[in-house]
Amino acid sequence: MTDTYFVHPTAIIDDGCRIGAGTKIWHFSHLMSGCELGGSCNVGQNVVVSPGVKLGKNVKVQNNVSIYTGVICADDVFLGPSCVFTNVINPRSAINRQGEYQQTLVGQGASIGANATIICGNAIGAYAMIGAGAVVTKTVPPYALLVGNPARQIGWVGEYGHRIKFDEKGWATCPESGQKYQLEENKVHRVS
Repeated sequence: MTDTYFVHPTAIIDDGCRIGAGTKIWHFSHLMSGCELGGSCNVGQNVVVSPGVKLGKNVKVQNNVSIYTGVICADDVFLGPSCVFTNVINPRSAINRQGEYQQTLVGQGASIGANATIICGNAIGAYAMIGAGAVVTKTVPPYALLVGNPARQIGWVGEYGHRIKFDEKGWATCPESGQKYQLEENKVHRVS
């Protein structure tokens, strides 16, 4: 990674951060020591990126997002405004649980909606879509569409973010891209 990135004058970048070329970090955001951001990321205003967090290339972080230690996002992830990741199952102010941080993996191309909460220790599959305000309490399969509190799966989405509906043979086509998908044993695969 290089130092060819933009940082707004009000942002705080601690020593020891790795930031990829073309990344932009906006107003009042704080990147803590030991975090890594790939190239061409966009970090909105008032975002906290904790130590050890890793963001892939082209990750879009909207305003007021908290990304705590243990979170790893693959390339092309979208984190909606005010979404939150936890990193301890049973936090207490008087008890230090830093040794109990759990990992949360967010797969390539996944989108997490505004005000959603992701409980630690779960993975969000590639291209999954988490609706606004959802509370994710379990692992999410690739291409799954989840909403609610607790979040429940209500369908499937393609890589362009459109809901896809499978025919009786388990085939679906994205209305925008024309990409074809197959549903087998409750798993979705893109086939073209």
